[in-house]
Amino acid sequence: MLDLLRLTIADAADLLAQREISAVELTEAYLNRIAVHDARLNSFITVTADHALAQARIADDELARGVRRGPLHGIPVALKDLYDTAGIRTTAGSTFFADRVPDTDARAVTLLYQAGAVLLGKLNMHEWALGVTNINPHYGPSRNPWDTSRITGGSSGGAAAAVAAGLCLGALGSDTGGSIRIPASLCGIVGFKPTFGRVSLQGVVPLSWNLDHAGPMARTVTDAALLLQALAGYDPDDPASVAAPVDDLLADINAGVAGWRIALADDAHFGQADPDVLAAVHRAAAVFEELGARIERVDLGRGQEAAQMNALMTTSDAAAFHRDRLRSHPEKFGADVLARMERGAMFTSTEYILARRFQSEWRRQLERFFEQFDLLLTPTTPITAPVIEGLDSVEAARQLTRCTAPFNLAGLPALSLPCGVSAAGLPIGLQIVAAPWREARALRAGRAFEQATAWHHQTPPGW
Repeated sequence: MLDLLRLTIADAADLLAQREISAVELTEAYLNRIAVHDARLNSFITVTADHALAQARIADDELARGVRRGPLHGIPVALKDLYDTAGIRTTAGSTFFADRVPDTDARAVTLLYQAGAVLLGKLNMHEWALGVTNINPHYGPSRNPWDTSRITGGSSGGAAAAVAAGLCLGALGSDTGGSIRIPASLCGIVGFKPTFGRVSLQGVVPLSWNLDHAGPMARTVTDAALLLQALAGYDPDDPASVAAPVDDLLADINAGVAGWRIALADDAHFGQADPDVLAAVHRAAAVFEELGARIERVDLGRGQEAAQMNALMTTSDAAAFHRDRLRSHPEKFGADVLARMERGAMFTSTEYILARRFQSEWRRQLERFFEQFDLLLTPTTPITAPVIEGLDSVEAARQLTRCTAPFNLAGLPALSLPCGVSAAGLPIGLQIVAAPWREARALRAGRAFEQATAWHHQTPPGW
């Protein structure tokens, strides 16, 4: 008997196109699973059951008339709760926006709807996206399906938990210092941060105007590519959007990496990780070697400074965006978010300008690096998921963003995918970084790794 909840987006898309399953049938299966299981995970803030079923019925009607909008037609997905959704509250994980109902959809949401996707609901997140634990004092912590005593990572933690536990087929997150890739790593799924400017941020509640990225989270690399293909492109209404050509992300996704020159970060910054994590990443590098790539260990240098400058800019930009709220109602912020914003507000204009200068230098350094290498491999997170109880969210942010934040600062595409499991049975993530606008290259490498391994087939025990 077909298990609808074990399908990938690609598999479900084929079955929907052949009308072997219906969008309503698929949507009902996910809504039922959310109703039964999300109390354990707290991955959703708002479930949009009526809205989803109405969209699913439209999708089925169109398919019956021979109208198929593409591979996302009839596919149930969910959104991190900072994407504006017309008529559906968008909280950004805060009390300030607890009852905020936008009049219009974010551009990314519009594109998903145009592609025929079905919205199951809005996902829990770290308050205002300023943190990576998803311990939210207002909506409760999201819990990791691999071990519900542990964090999901954040700030797109509800998205990672929901995808990993089979509560949706895919999701959209956002990433300022690692907020897509960190929870993807800790929950054992795929998360992709595209190049800065590739996906519109119009209608996405900002954390940092200079560092935010929107991107997909899914069970497989191919599913992430299908989601990104629907989202990528220039938006004149987003000042950060760039009119760069968009590749067909699926055209060569199965073509492999033979002959590629791939760097493995092996310096004091990126190499400072738990032994289980380093061992898994080095085994992953060996897999690429077996697939015909040439692996070279490299010292990137300046990674620690890049992570620090990313944190400075993130907290400063957040303090700027929230300046009125910080003045009028500081008590309405969670303690960790308030502490980080207050720290951001203390940085001087000189410090910020020097950080921006470093950003330009770091970006140029990596652009030149990728003239020599096709890809760079690093751990996604230096540790596996820590326990929720007693965790210091501010300190966790410093540790968990170590490997991800440098590539937000540079604006480069970076993919996280499962590459192992620790001795404690927790997922480990591999980060694949590519040159600007080379999303297709990162996805192709990720797909090659999936084809050679079985980590993407592993699911949390009991789920």
